[in-house]
Amino acid sequence: MSLVEFSVDRAVGLLTLNRPPVNALNGELIADISSAITQARDPAVRAVVVTGAPNFSVGADIKGFTASFDSSAGEPQAAELGDAVRSLEKLEKPTIAAVRGVALGGGLELAMGCDYRYLDENAKVGQPEVLLGLVPGAGGTVRLERLVGYQSAKEIMMSGRHVAADEALAVGLADEVVPDGRVLEAALEAAAAWARGATRAFAAVKQTLVATSGLTTDEALAVERAAFNDLFATYDAREGVTAFLEKRSAEFEGR
Repeated sequence: MSLVEFSVDRAVGLLTLNRPPVNALNGELIADISSAITQARDPAVRAVVVTGAPNFSVGADIKGFTASFDSSAGEPQAAELGDAVRSLEKLEKPTIAAVRGVALGGGLELAMGCDYRYLDENAKVGQPEVLLGLVPGAGGTVRLERLVGYQSAKEIMMSGRHVAADEALAVGLADEVVPDGRVLEAALEAAAAWARGATRAFAAVKQTLVATSGLTTDEALAVERAAFNDLFATYDAREGVTAFLEKRSAEFEGR
């Protein structure tokens, strides 16, 4: 039985972690997450929501760590989760994490692989790896710093504390805080709106932001120009321009 449920409605893929009660991340769950992300690459899926209930994910199943202490290769699940999060991050469509309960450690790393994070007003997030004598191993140090800045990321990781939803919103770790019980509904509504948009243009925005990081201004502008020219030849660009001129809503098809 899969530990992840994946369904599609209105071109929105819903990826639900299903290892109750806390969705602790073991090898089987991580493999199923990776499999669901592969399914989400289907062009018919034009936006994705990732969630879990009653908790998004408490993070790694720590019981599995003990078998790795004497291995020179280290803890394999961190690498596997890191690969899954990177695959999620590279999806060429908008993605939203709908966080209920807690998203801690690897759970927060998974949520940070999404473009947006919607938090239930009672949700808590954090990177508590230091309390085990560890650091995040699936991209947490990199993505948290990029989202909230160096000093805030350092404080959150070095304290290992749980960050409440309102603070997460204030520092940029959350994009929306939703009244209790409505976070999944809000995320699905937002994803359905994204799914009606110009999917390839959304993908180009994501790819260009990543590709231009660290480049000189001239190099970055060349990457942007190439992306613009590629999109100019798409159906959606023609539809978008035509709809604008005809003063009607565009009917994008993601191609």
